[in-house]
Amino acid sequence: MGDRTFLGLIIAAVLAVFTWSGVNPHDRFTWMLEVLPAVIGFIILALTYPRFKFTRLAYFLIALHMVVLMVGGHYTYAHVPLFDWIRDTLDLSRNHYDRVGHFTQGFVPAVIAREILLKTSPLKRGKLLFFIVVCICLAVSAFYEFIEWWVAAATGTAAESFLGTQGDVWDTQWDMLLAFCGAIASQLLLSRVHDQYIDNQPYRF
Repeated sequence: MGDRTFLGLIIAAVLAVFTWSGVNPHDRFTWMLEVLPAVIGFIILALTYPRFKFTRLAYFLIALHMVVLMVGGHYTYAHVPLFDWIRDTLDLSRNHYDRVGHFTQGFVPAVIAREILLKTSPLKRGKLLFFIVVCICLAVSAFYEFIEWWVAAATGTAAESFLGTQGDVWDTQWDMLLAFCGAIASQLLLSRVHDQYIDNQPYRF
């Protein structure tokens, strides 16, 4: 499969899910808040594409992260049907789709940050890069929690579905912990494969 074909399929899939997610979402305001990061990310990737091209692995993971956001936006994170079924089947205390979302919030940005640093900075592969990438992902997660706080302060109860705390007073801490774990897991699982993509497949779209 050619590079342009691959990228075209990725874009088509993301746009299809985006269209679906916008049709009769559970809460329109929450949908807008949840899909906004994906829309912003899509625009940034399009604008920077002529100057900086990610690997196929990075583009695939970015698309997957966008889908996670759009599914959460359509149902709200507390009401994704599959995770309602898992909650009821396993007798869990809550719908855990938001946990998946915040794990992804560390897992995918770790690859993005790692690739940008390796391609644009003097940093080399190793422990220091690993540490800096984890710190960046934690910073992104913390900033997202700030956004949730600001939206809640500005809109009051209208932001309850966006916050998705489901009554858990430690929800913010759980969110950042899962992003932290996602960043570590991503680098442990994908670093070697990611290096191969960077070394062997310089993309020229």
